[in-house]
Amino acid sequence: MLFREQIVPERLPRHIAVIMDGNGRWATSRGLERQAGHIEGAKTVRRITEAAVEAGIRYLTLYAFSIENWNRPQTEVQALMGLLVKSLREETALLMEQGIRLRVIGDTESLAPDVRRELEDTLRQTEANTRMDMVLALSYGARWEITQAARRMAEAVHAGQLAAGQITEETFGQYLCTAGIPDPDLLIRTSGEIRISNFLLWQIAYSELYFTPVLWPDFTKEMFFEAIVNYQQRQRRFGKTASQVAGEGEEAAR
Repeated sequence: MLFREQIVPERLPRHIAVIMDGNGRWATSRGLERQAGHIEGAKTVRRITEAAVEAGIRYLTLYAFSIENWNRPQTEVQALMGLLVKSLREETALLMEQGIRLRVIGDTESLAPDVRRELEDTLRQTEANTRMDMVLALSYGARWEITQAARRMAEAVHAGQLAAGQITEETFGQYLCTAGIPDPDLLIRTSGEIRISNFLLWQIAYSELYFTPVLWPDFTKEMFFEAIVNYQQRQRRFGKTASQVAGEGEEAAR
């Protein structure tokens, strides 16, 4: 039986985040320039976005470009930015057709003017779509995000708009890039690396983690569905015991 057929609609993760890793290694292993891997990776973005819509996922967050990625060779950075502009132009029609709203998190001010223009145009065109929110993490780093949130809260306290005693986890969350977006239920990372790489550190506190050795360009819809099935086989405890969670489930079923 296909993994797609094993998914239980009532137990879907509401929000899936993905660290799309392995484009460069995919290209290098084939004797190609790294840019070829990024081009194939862009095709996978489309494939997995379609899979998420088919499965009924409400939020899909993709780690597209980290703050640390600015340290890569300039030729690769320029190629990535060019590919981003091209993808935004070509995929806006698909986003509209599928009812997908594009959102972005990260230090977008550091992006080139042409990238920001394309991004803002796509954000504007898709803002009324409600079927799924696709969140691109661009020039993003979790430590940067947390630092920015702390700075903004300190400024609010200094201005008398916020009392230090009023700061709670919920308050802090309102100052993050992801304010208004539920925390990921499932985090997927491709390529075999088993680390988080400064991605959504606050938000994934209770996320289920799924690591696969498959390089991002080779990641298929069925592999995405397999990750969802794996998630549905787990018991999310949030600090409670297994018996407590089981008891709550029995109570809810009555």
